[in-house]
Amino acid sequence: MNLKLQQVSAIKSGALQITGSKSETNRLLILQALYPNIKIENVSNSDDSVLMQRALASTDETVDIHHAGTAMRFLTAYFALKEGRKTTLTGSKRMQERPIKILVDALQQLGCDIQYEKEEGYPPINILGTKPEANKVELQANVSSQYISALMLMASSLPNGLEIALKGKVTSVPYINMTLSLLEDVGIKGAFKDNVITIPENKNDIDNTIVVESDWSSASYFYSIVALSQNAEITLGSYKKRSYQGDSSLATIYKNLGVETVFGDHTVTLKKNNITNYEALHGLDLSNSPDIAQTIAVTCFGLGISCYLTGLHTLKIKETDRLEALKTEIEKLGGEVEITEDSLRLAASNRMEKDILIGTYHDHRMAMAFAPLALRTSLSIEDADVVSKSYPDFWRDLEKLGFALG
Repeated sequence: MNLKLQQVSAIKSGALQITGSKSETNRLLILQALYPNIKIENVSNSDDSVLMQRALASTDETVDIHHAGTAMRFLTAYFALKEGRKTTLTGSKRMQERPIKILVDALQQLGCDIQYEKEEGYPPINILGTKPEANKVELQANVSSQYISALMLMASSLPNGLEIALKGKVTSVPYINMTLSLLEDVGIKGAFKDNVITIPENKNDIDNTIVVESDWSSASYFYSIVALSQNAEITLGSYKKRSYQGDSSLATIYKNLGVETVFGDHTVTLKKNNITNYEALHGLDLSNSPDIAQTIAVTCFGLGISCYLTGLHTLKIKETDRLEALKTEIEKLGGEVEITEDSLRLAASNRMEKDILIGTYHDHRMAMAFAPLALRTSLSIEDADVVSKSYPDFWRDLEKLGFALG
């Protein structure tokens, strides 16, 4: 379904409840599968989390996780260590193009039995669950943190725990720290020091209730809306000032783009500040929060300022090649973008075309990142339902704020 967004001159102030973090929810769902007395509140209603729940409950030999990248990584480790279970783990056409070799190699180091069904290094994979005695594994540090977190989540269920040695410069540190923090919240100790993560075996019963913080990646689109507005004020729940999510850096980044963040009791209120001359965002390293890169680039385009974003190498293996997709769609609107393997440079420009159809490439973040531009121009979003992957209520929430959708 394509969705038309009429240009709006102003939006309403309002309060919205954002669904729980997909990243936190999916980690906790794995831990709940290992320790069934864990209770989770404010569970994400995203497609990815629904697919994760279905997969964990399934007794079928073939498990299809469609587009859910987090589920693919976490379930690879989960099923590999589910002793005696045979599982074929597969996904969509795009998922079968996304690499899994680094994680499979690490699990095979431990003694896990995993075979590729088609192309080596990519799903589908055939898994025979084992309970290995080995407790040390080594992998490159500059890979997706989901590979590392997949191992961390299973570590306490191994007979001797697990030591994960990371080689090189670690990227996406906040996601590793998020996993450590959630482990600690449920009662599992771990340490991350000198590029080595150590998590001992857990022999204790776990009976905790964990409340998932709302998703900061989803909040990014409202930061963009406020930045592009004249005087909007939007309150979002439920958030913490001391967040586990790396994307909470939005509060600092968007201060330079005209948005003040005010923390309340489990809320954040976004207010337009009085900046009139915006400074270009040059050399902004997003290696710890790559999921907000699309939103930031589109915001800067909407404000007519330049930006240079780095640390984006993981964007090329997401739902689409997000760097190529950003370049294509911003240039359709009249912008000028240069990309490398890990960076994006946007030139300052006041040009913006009308009534352009924005391609989403089966990527939820493309749809949501471009939607705030309706404050500057009319546009259409291709395959608008793709937002259900992480934020099913997105278009409904935009209507509450006064966006004209048709």
